[in-house]
Amino acid sequence: MEGTVFRPALEGMKDVKSENGVMLTKQFLDVCKLILPVIDKFGAAMAIVKSDIGGNITRLENKYLSNPAKYEHLYSLVQEEVDAKTAKGSSSCTNGLLWLTRAMDFLVELFRNLLQHQDWAMSQVCTDSYSKTLKQWHGWLASSSFTVAMKLAPDRKKFLDVVAGSGDVYGDIEKFCSTFSPLLEENHKFLASVGMDGLKAS
Repeated sequence: MEGTVFRPALEGMKDVKSENGVMLTKQFLDVCKLILPVIDKFGAAMAIVKSDIGGNITRLENKYLSNPAKYEHLYSLVQEEVDAKTAKGSSSCTNGLLWLTRAMDFLVELFRNLLQHQDWAMSQVCTDSYSKTLKQWHGWLASSSFTVAMKLAPDRKKFLDVVAGSGDVYGDIEKFCSTFSPLLEENHKFLASVGMDGLKAS
């Protein structure tokens, strides 16, 4: 493989916004899909996260594909539901985008921890990232299953060797965090502007 596992997602991030700075649905979802192979490298520890991310991508993508011209801009999926007062439904696209963004926050935090705390074991990296991001939104059940899953985290060195491929793994992780983070922040700002950034898991 040329470069690290992060390389395709980094390339994709260049096209996530239109020329006038609007977040594009297909391109944003494509970047999220390109992160799935990175999550695969965690094995069983991330099975819950991967299936959650995959489900939310599919939900948003199906809506987009029903009318690509109408839903070209990511936030149009949410605005339509907000206007129709259906945004808070558990199967809404608003809910899908919110949880997809939160899961990506968790991953960015996880990779940031890998960079900043090179003495931490992988389970500590995962647990700390979880408590800083997803934990506050999860109920007891989700939180418990997550805590158990984190104990299955792979060995740190083995994981980094696998994702490095033939590239500069720490350089690409740094780029991934610094490039993706502002995009996720933008999602949160928009969701907050329509009163949808604070929804908790039932």
